[in-house]
Formats: sequence, structure tokens, C-alpha cells
Amino acid sequence: MKKKQIIQISFLLMLIIGTVIIVSQQHNMPYQRDTGFVFGTIYNITYQSDSNLKKEIEEELKKVDQSLSPFNSTSTISRVNRNEEVKVDEMFAEVFNRAMEISKETDGAFDITVAPLVNAWGFGFKSGEHPTAHTIDSLLATIGYQRVALVGSKVVKKDRRTMLDCSSIAKGYGCDRVAQLLRDKGISNFMVEIGGEVVTQGINPERLPWKIGVTKPIDDSLNTNNQIQTVLNVTDKAMATSGNYRNFYYKNGKKYAHTIDPKTGYPVQHNILSATVLAADCTTADAYATAFMVLGMERSQAILQKHPELMAYFIYTDHKGNNAVWFTKGLIK
Repeated sequence: MKKKQIIQISFLLMLIIGTVIIVSQQHNMPYQRDTGFVFGTIYNITYQSDSNLKKEIEEELKKVDQSLSPFNSTSTISRVNRNEEVKVDEMFAEVFNRAMEISKETDGAFDITVAPLVNAWGFGFKSGEHPTAHTIDSLLATIGYQRVALVGSKVVKKDRRTMLDCSSIAKGYGCDRVAQLLRDKGISNFMVEIGGEVVTQGINPERLPWKIGVTKPIDDSLNTNNQIQTVLNVTDKAMATSGNYRNFYYKNGKKYAHTIDPKTGYPVQHNILSATVLAADCTTADAYATAFMVLGMERSQAILQKHPELMAYFIYTDHKGNNAVWFTKGLIK
């Protein structure tokens, strides 16, 4: 019996010593910080590792760009938009299928075919003039997620003029791909941020949970004011924010947002200033944040009731014209 106890105690001591060594090694392991430019925006990635992985990270981001960037003339999505004979790659198929799922869940509020309308209104914002009703009606005839399908490895369009743009989901997907790359490398503590979309895991360099600020909605079309509205615990989660308070113009006393309703063809007119979504992956968070800006408060809340796996933080204008917040239960602790 004594011999058995000695063996058990020895095993326990070895386990404790091993754990202490592992924790000590992890505690002393440095955090790497990489930054760069991708998808028309800046990325910032912090991760605990003895070696720097910037080369591998940028290679992964280039793959996403080569698949989904409409600004890359040789990308898969650009070739699809030119109606070339092209077999789509794995990344394109993954994002396309997820986009279609969320489009159905949001009754078309999220729609990767809406870009021509967004562009038409974008030019209008700059010139101060609306696109005409005729222009909007003409564009609406080519827009709608039901007008495209992925059959095997080929995109099939009902109308050859239909264009795809994954800008409202690609940054989130890029975050997910880099996060998976880090996990595959055995890295358990990291934060990946691309243009405000974020994926985190583990702890930060201060040995604390990752916390991310939500920018206060201030009329700031030049993007020079970055006051923080609140700070959210985003540990082991993904977070994405969509907001119209940095992109707008006034006409006849009304504030017109850059967020375009794919069904009406016109800018949304409701009181949500920004929608922040937390989800298990950033692809999902990115798409739903865009959808909620289109849907408005009540319809967004209805979707959130159906999807308890999602958390949301909305900043909106109340009936007195003041900023107010609404968030899902359990988000702020």
C-alpha cells in the first residue's frame, strides 16, 4: 500500500512540476505584433509566439484577396463579375454559401449583390444629388441574392448584369482565416483585427481577457474622432461593427446613410447609428452587423431572439434625439 501511495504522490508531484514549467514557459513567451494593409484597410495582429509569422499571415490574407477582392482584377469574384468561365475556389464557395444562408435568415437585408446600388448612392453622396428613380429601378432589376446560385463550382446568374461584392463579409472572413492559421500553429493567445473586425482567443499581453472598445457615434465624416462608447469583453469570440455615423449626408433636413436597403434601393431611414455583433466566428458577426443596420431595431431584435448564439450592442437615437444603447442580455458583465 505504501509503495502505491509513493507512486501516486510521485506522479502528482511530476504533474505539478510539469504544469509549473509549462505555465512559466508560456508566461515568458513574447507577444508578436504585426500590422499591414489589406482589403483597403489596416490590419493589426497580436499573438503569443517565439517566432514572427507575418509572412505566413500575409500569404493567407493574399489568398483571401485573390478570391474575394473586387479591386483585384484577377480575383475569383472579379472573374465571376465579368461572367468568365471560372471554377470558384474553396474560400469563395465558403463565403458565398454563408452569405446565402444569412441572406435567407435576414429576409434579404444582407445581400452580396447590392454593390451597384451602394455605388450609385456613393457617387450621389459626393455630388450631393440622388440617383434618379429610373436608375434605382434599373439597378433593382439586377439585384437580389435569389438571382445567383452556386451550382457545383460555378456561379449561375439569372441576369448576367448581376454583380457580387463580399466587402461586408470579407474582412470578417479574413479574420477567421488568420485566427485558424494561428490555432494550427499551436498559438492559443491572440487578437486578429482587420478594419475594426476582431477575433480573439486566450489572454492579452497583460494576462487579462481581451477587451475591445466600441466607438462612440459622433457625426464625423472625416473619421478623426475615435471616442469610446463602451468596452466589451471579446475573449474567445469574434466581433464586428457596422455603422452609418461616419458616412452620411444631409438633404432637406434628413440624414441619409450609406447603408442601402437591397429591397427598396434607397438608404435606410431608422434610428440605429451602429450595430456591434459578437459571434463564434467573424464571418457571421460581420454579415449580421450589416444586416442589422438595414433591418432597424425591432426586426433586428426579432432575429436575435431566434439566434441566442448571437450577442449585439446597438447605439441608436431615442425619441428625444439623444444617443441611447440597447444590448442583448448577458453581453455586459
